[in-house]
Amino acid sequence: MRPGQLQRGGGASAPETQARAETSIEIVTHSAAETLEFGRRLARDLHAPCLVLLEGDLGSGKTTLTKGIVCGLGLAREDEVTSPSFALVHEYGREKKVYHVDLYRIEGPRELATLGLEEIFSQPAVVIVEWGEKLGKYAERAQFRIKMEHVASDDRKITVERLAS
Repeated sequence: MRPGQLQRGGGASAPETQARAETSIEIVTHSAAETLEFGRRLARDLHAPCLVLLEGDLGSGKTTLTKGIVCGLGLAREDEVTSPSFALVHEYGREKKVYHVDLYRIEGPRELATLGLEEIFSQPAVVIVEWGEKLGKYAERAQFRIKMEHVASDDRKITVERLAS
């Protein structure tokens, strides 16, 4: 199944996610190149303003997928997209924008409040948040939840949920 063909139902694990999930797809990629390509194709379904939550363990491919999305939106080359683990937020594009946020090092609501998320969310941009489960009250604004799972050497299971408004 390809982005743009999201089917109804399935794939949700948490009860609140099941209630909000409108459609979902699941795919397994077998290399970083396949994860990048999936991100490029997924970009076609992301229209600003859009909040995308990325969830998954370290090394599950969140930044690799983001590289593909940003490249697919035409806002940067893959080699220009890096993890914002220390900067916390990277911005790509000029007229059209993508904000890539990494909450790995954020420890609570007080630290979250210092990131200027209200300003970011008020812009007509695609906002991709790694460690989206740490987003707190802002997670309610999400249009997509993407769960990444490292299943074997280079294999990643990617579950994309389009969320109800």
